[in-house]
Amino acid sequence: MAGQETAYTPRRAAHIRSFVRRQGRVSNAQQRYHEDMMAKIGVAYVAQRVDFATLFGRAAPRILEIGFGMGETSAAIAALHPESDYLGIEVHTPGVGSLCKLVAEQGLHNLRIVQHDAVEVVRDMITPASLAGVHIFFPDPWPKKRHHKRRLLQPPFVALLASRLQPDGYIHCATDWEDYAQQMLAVLAAEPRLQNTAPDYAPRPAYRPLTKFEQRGLRLGHGVWDLVFRRRQDSLQPEDERQDQFA
Repeated sequence: MAGQETAYTPRRAAHIRSFVRRQGRVSNAQQRYHEDMMAKIGVAYVAQRVDFATLFGRAAPRILEIGFGMGETSAAIAALHPESDYLGIEVHTPGVGSLCKLVAEQGLHNLRIVQHDAVEVVRDMITPASLAGVHIFFPDPWPKKRHHKRRLLQPPFVALLASRLQPDGYIHCATDWEDYAQQMLAVLAAEPRLQNTAPDYAPRPAYRPLTKFEQRGLRLGHGVWDLVFRRRQDSLQPEDERQDQFA
């Protein structure tokens, strides 16, 4: 498949999924754009490294977005930053169809989509030390304590993400659940290859637009917490490939 290298065989292990496949309603427009655009901008999950230069037809900073929801933020960021290339991951068809529609309407050329489990995509398809950044905006908070094990931001996955960042590459997370923000802060701070860019929580970077949902919450006095960590310049390690054992 175009955009993918072949000389790699991953090691697999079971992992707790951070999502549940819901049979949400897919509108006619979402279905139509999904069928049309995924043939053009979709990247099939294959246990092979992605060749970003082939995939996008150029060399540019590569940003991974995990769980883009309905895609409004993804499209807005990609439109404002044509100098970077974006690979979005989402499992739910309505959201994928919605982002496909935005890409088509706005004529975006720097955004591709993988509709698959993010853990497997990062483990099997992303080359170590290849990403300029990772965006994880408002992941499912799994608020019940017995479900906290399903939260995406766990130490093994953060270690895997850190291994995929270039030196000085960043992970930017945002949540409107305070206890999840506290967990994110603790897990990110405990990863030795990462360094916080702020004393604790970061101001919202200008490149992350406010969503309508977020604006409504802020008007009601709800909090939103951003965290931005960077990979340490001296943190490249031969064992980065060993993170492939995580799934």
